[in-house]
Amino acid sequence: MAEHRRMAQAGVVGRAARPSGDGANRRPARLLVVDDEPDIVSMLVSYFTMSGMEAVGAHNAADALAHANEPIDLALLDINMPGMDGIELCRRMRERLSCPIIFLTARVEDADQIEGFSAGADDYVLKPFSLEVLGARVRAHLARGVRSEAARTVRAFGPLRIDYAQRTVEVEGGEAASLTRTEFDIVALLSKNPGQVFDRQRIYEEVWGWDAAGDASSVTEHIRRTRKKLTTAGAPENTVETVWGVGYKWGL
Repeated sequence: MAEHRRMAQAGVVGRAARPSGDGANRRPARLLVVDDEPDIVSMLVSYFTMSGMEAVGAHNAADALAHANEPIDLALLDINMPGMDGIELCRRMRERLSCPIIFLTARVEDADQIEGFSAGADDYVLKPFSLEVLGARVRAHLARGVRSEAARTVRAFGPLRIDYAQRTVEVEGGEAASLTRTEFDIVALLSKNPGQVFDRQRIYEEVWGWDAAGDASSVTEHIRRTRKKLTTAGAPENTVETVWGVGYKWGL
């Protein structure tokens, strides 16, 4: 009963449902939940634990950064926290983690979402939210990572070497590009389909999923950050090409 009261206070609806497992030998996914409201943290930790995952909670940025040194498969961050807010926390966590980061927020303005994506976020979930929808979104992000681990292909494009299993991009004579999971997924999508032009909507559906809560406008910012990281690592400037009025394609 107390758990249901916490759900109501948080503006969250839905029942916990145990997802199907992803293999007997695979360890449970480990989630980090960060929110300054203890009831929300307790509720989400309980929900994902009942869903067969491991979940740890943090009520401030300092505690969250301490957990960032541990194996984390996905992080859920509140934006409006006292002290260091979720945007700055996301930037700090990106220095240590490449896992998906999802913001839980009541902010709905495009500028807020663009700032979040620029900080390294992969997705937004607006409050109040359904536990079942949030759980499905989390499982979708985790499943993309599992599918990527299963791809054991390594491909070279001129000076660029992409290891799809290890999710790394290295440049001959340069260095490894420090890409987030979403940025690597964009590189993987384009590089596995050289010559094919993808518009923003198609990229959004392939990388974020057709049921994602945001919109395709965020693709432009992710492409910009991906290009910057690739060229900083020494990749040619035409690695990701813009086809004006249409979309983007792999240029190597």
